[in-house]
Amino acid sequence: MKISLALMMVLLAGCASMRPTDPYKPLDGRGRAVSARPPLTSPATMPQGALTLLQAIEIAMANNPEVAARGWDAAVAQARQEQAFGARLPRLGAVGGYTHYLDDQRLIAASRDAAPGLFSRDIVSGDLVLSMPLFAGGRLVNQVNAAELLQQAAGHRLARSREELVFNVTSFFYNILAQRYVIASLDFSQQTLTEHLKRIDALVEAQKAARVDRMRTDVRLADIQQQLVREKNLMAVQHRALASLLGLGDHAASLTPQGALDQPEKIAVPDLETALAAAWTERGDYLAARAALEAQAFAVDAAKAAHWPTVSLQGAYGGRWAVGPAIGTGDEQGDVGRAGLLLEVPIFEGGQIDARVREQRANLSAAQDRLRALDFQVRLEVETALLNVASSSERAAAIRKSIAQASESLRIEQQKYDLGKGAIVDVLDAQAALLASETTYYRVLADFHTALAQLKLVTGEE
Repeated sequence: MKISLALMMVLLAGCASMRPTDPYKPLDGRGRAVSARPPLTSPATMPQGALTLLQAIEIAMANNPEVAARGWDAAVAQARQEQAFGARLPRLGAVGGYTHYLDDQRLIAASRDAAPGLFSRDIVSGDLVLSMPLFAGGRLVNQVNAAELLQQAAGHRLARSREELVFNVTSFFYNILAQRYVIASLDFSQQTLTEHLKRIDALVEAQKAARVDRMRTDVRLADIQQQLVREKNLMAVQHRALASLLGLGDHAASLTPQGALDQPEKIAVPDLETALAAAWTERGDYLAARAALEAQAFAVDAAKAAHWPTVSLQGAYGGRWAVGPAIGTGDEQGDVGRAGLLLEVPIFEGGQIDARVREQRANLSAAQDRLRALDFQVRLEVETALLNVASSSERAAAIRKSIAQASESLRIEQQKYDLGKGAIVDVLDAQAALLASETTYYRVLADFHTALAQLKLVTGEE
């Protein structure tokens, strides 16, 4: 028996885990390993045909890894809250052991004077042990309260991550729409210059235009071509960034965002105080910071409670068995039981309790300063978003008028040149002005829609 127990101890010594966890293996909703995770680019999640903004947001919510990670953070906070609550409940466990003594020990304690008993050097014990905290100076209650607030904070951070994802998807979506119009304007300018180049060749042959006019037009056409290559590359990058946000991996080429880039005639823009009031009550990051601050206050109280005595109820029932040579009279097994109150008073802890209290108070001060800094940040972001909405709206209205003027100016300069009354420089300048107005207008429209999404983000609007 001794040899078997010793051999078992040798075999189990140093075994950290019989089934180590694979850090790269996917888990299910309860944190258990599963054989495989459904691919993010499954047919059910891939958009078919044109991709609307609402579809893009829904796909991103389902597939984005960062939002999924925030969901797991919320699950972690919930598990910690359950741990803190479970610490207040009774605990029941089984305790077993084998003990070898140098001298024979009584198997069961004597219940009366001169009672006979069995003695052995090798005793095996097994007990069911019940323990229940009765008083802990408020430590357990404060830990539960802190854990509940931290769980709320994790939920607010998850909501904020979703809001930020919506903003990022919206921003890239409208920038892609604007970029498509920019490329279309460059294509149109390229076609216009190509046709104009043919007219110049005809005028040169008729000796009504100089060859230098053709050279200047060639230079302008080459500049348009390099701009077109650059803008197409930028749109490819935007498609890949959007695909990354949607969690669609290498399927950027299959995304075809479709939507209106027009400026609404009327938009409801709140004033500064209304927007700030909404931000204080709706923004997930601000609510999370407040919840974390309140949780830290409970953590301070929990640390201070360690100065108080603790009282707990303990009880046990089990058996004892003599497994080696025994002397005396009586059975080789017997049952034992006990119940009582345990009082533990901290007298000297080497300064650990005071150090923990100072640590938690320092964390509380840091959380207060972070909330104050977030107050300033929220106000700045709200003011900036309101200014961006107003600015982009006014810019779009101004540039919209200039496009019509630039188009008419180009028509006039082309007619003057065809009649031999104008210079090629004036035609090229008019064409460049029209292209600049069109590309700027589309980008300002994208900025306008992005500013509206930004206003919703900074005020916490869903």
